[in-house]
Amino acid sequence: MKRRDFLRYTTVATVGVSVAANSELFAQVKETKKIFLTGGGYDLQTINYLISLTGKENPKICFLPTPMGDSDAYINKWFEIAKQLPIQPFVQKVFISSTEQKISFADTLLDMDAILVTGGNTLNAIALWKAHGIDSVLKKAWEKGIVLSGPSAGAICWFEEGLSDSRPADYSVVKGLGFLKGSNCPHYHTEADRRPLYMKMIEEGKMLPGYACDETAGLYFEGTQLKRVITQNVADKVYKVTLHKGKAVETALASELI
Repeated sequence: MKRRDFLRYTTVATVGVSVAANSELFAQVKETKKIFLTGGGYDLQTINYLISLTGKENPKICFLPTPMGDSDAYINKWFEIAKQLPIQPFVQKVFISSTEQKISFADTLLDMDAILVTGGNTLNAIALWKAHGIDSVLKKAWEKGIVLSGPSAGAICWFEEGLSDSRPADYSVVKGLGFLKGSNCPHYHTEADRRPLYMKMIEEGKMLPGYACDETAGLYFEGTQLKRVITQNVADKVYKVTLHKGKAVETALASELI
């Protein structure tokens, strides 16, 4: 894990305004809460879009591979990809010991410009985050304006719930962190059983209405408001799925290519 001690100074400079007035102005500034997620795809183009959301030229982006069990293969791939990007790459493992990590999860995560959660097992990730208090740290990061992001499990986790393959035998409902209202279904058309089951579970009241995303299609939220729908492929779409007179209604959202 790449570790540094950072000291961040924030200055509000206003010509002709007193220090006291500057302090009052600073107190009124609120960070924009940002979440960017995709249905499954996460490549250079998508990460470059994430970089743009930070507003930084060389942002600190922390890879959070909890859903993949802190897989070394995924971590190594992250650092290989990072070599091609204008970023400062970090990784935060959860399978750690106090002898190897001397700073808290909060010290690492709250000093980032963005946090990228991998795909994998959503249920396990949420359970581990809650056990370690990382769920609360991620909420603080969101409130601080650190961009939260990810595909698949890294998308479901920000919603109240999602359709997940985290359990044996079949897809099931998994509870998320609840930063965003409703549900999420990734890999919407890639995995044949997802779409009909998502629609059926919404109709039966077993799952909240929400958003379904194809692989390279994604959603960008500011606060809890959807601000932008993006895709890398015109065939990949985002759908808003609502319940109307007992039937699940699927509406394709207008998207922009990145």
